[in-house]
Amino acid sequence: MRAGHDGAGTYHYLCIGCPLGCRLELDESQGEIVEVRGNSCKKGEEFARQEHHDPRRLVTTTVAIEGARWPRVPVKTTAAVPKALVREVCAVLMGVQVHAPIAAGDIIVADVLGTGVDVVATRSMPAV
Repeated sequence: MRAGHDGAGTYHYLCIGCPLGCRLELDESQGEIVEVRGNSCKKGEEFARQEHHDPRRLVTTTVAIEGARWPRVPVKTTAAVPKALVREVCAVLMGVQVHAPIAAGDIIVADVLGTGVDVVATRSMPAV
């Protein structure tokens, strides 16, 4: 349960589970989710429940690479990380430098910040 959260009321979320971007309403009573409204698909209900108790996000960015045609290689997390850690994950990745060659799918950072989530390259970068 979030700080300052009394476990009752209606909460509003914008779903990012699919391209529709549904506006969701979640009703909670005594710490239990009673109803989710506004979703056009099953992903919307799942998103609202997850977002309410444990918001998470995928992280996509780039890291520095030496010996390749371009100075940065795109990377992403293999799963969503706690939303509160997104900036810290990005800060860790700002300090990472890899060396070509790199293949798409190579692990760039294993178990980032102890989350159990790896950061992988999303593009191959051959050495020049």
